Amino acid sequence: MKNLLQTNIGRLRIIGFLEGTSLLILLFIAMPMKYIFEMPFLTRPVGTIHGALFLLFIFNTISVGVEQNWKFTTTTWKVLLACVIPFGTFYIDSRILSKITNE
Repeated sequence: MKNLLQTNIGRLRIIGFLEGTSLLILLFIAMPMKYIFEMPFLTRPVGTIHGALFLLFIFNTISVGVEQNWKFTTTTWKVLLACVIPFGTFYIDSRILSKITNE
């Protein structure tokens, strides 16, 4: 974990994990509680946290993309798209980001 905090890609991986987790909590816990059980108390805090992590992920992806000289058409768009698809950040982490970290 300490090694991940020392590089921009490592920090992007951590943010991606947190962003992906917050999206899953929002979609599969907070939203069903709001619409099925009529208990909306979780949607606002989870939605706010997810929104902040979403923006942080986007800004860090662009920053890492520029730093690593990623081509937008081959890598950057895939990483950006991952943050709007459930489980997408976990997939991108295993397919792209973890391989860059290990190089």
